[in-house]
Amino acid sequence: MMHSFIPPERFFPYLSWTEIQAMPDKEIAPIVQPIGAIEQHGPHLPLIVDAAISVGVLGKALHELDPSIPAYALPALYYGKSNEHWHFPGTITLSAQTLLAVITEVAESIYRAGFRKLVLMNSHGGQPQVLEIAARDLHVKYDDFMVFPLFTWRVPNITQELLTAKESELGIHAGDGETSLLLSLLPEQVKMEAAVAEYPQGLPKDSMLSMEGKLPFPWATRDLTASGVLGDPTTASPEKGDRILASLANSWVQVIKDIYAFRQPQIWKK
Repeated sequence: MMHSFIPPERFFPYLSWTEIQAMPDKEIAPIVQPIGAIEQHGPHLPLIVDAAISVGVLGKALHELDPSIPAYALPALYYGKSNEHWHFPGTITLSAQTLLAVITEVAESIYRAGFRKLVLMNSHGGQPQVLEIAARDLHVKYDDFMVFPLFTWRVPNITQELLTAKESELGIHAGDGETSLLLSLLPEQVKMEAAVAEYPQGLPKDSMLSMEGKLPFPWATRDLTASGVLGDPTTASPEKGDRILASLANSWVQVIKDIYAFRQPQIWKK
């Protein structure tokens, strides 16, 4: 079952080259590249968390998407730029240059096939900047190519409603939200008996600087946590995960519809 959570009829590699060649309206059909990472997520979660979230949310969204909208999922890109986690065994990382090259070459292959809309659906917080560079450079090189560098969690969703204020602010890795979602997607791979709560240590006080946000400081995971967890996974539950998954997928249905309808502004052609 190579398609995993993705509906088989929307799994791009199941198509033949002749089906792709004959496909109508390729220039408006969204092609979605799920992107994650293979990196530590504390002692209770598997390394595959970010990739599983991208594929799981996308799969549910594609199941719910209007069948009349042609949208297809590429196989997940499991490896990402995860060097902030490489002090923890099991983490596999690409360099920024390698990730940029992989994204660019995959995208150019999609462009050569006649498609003009590519969605980079990323669930790993350590690499949005690389995807944004790839998207801008590809559009500048091919002015009719629209590449959307999107983060899975940035669509409207109910996650913050289910978390404490502290968790919402500081639970950025392997905490309640991610653990709950994995309990929904891959429950057999979650070891709740090993879950530990650990919030970032040594953060600057009374400072405009923060881990993330508008004025971030550079950090590696081991600077802030001994367990690899940044948050409290002990309060996670499958029920929360089901609600988060449904909420994310519902918004991603709308995102895909918006991208299908999107037309690139090009006033220079007028």
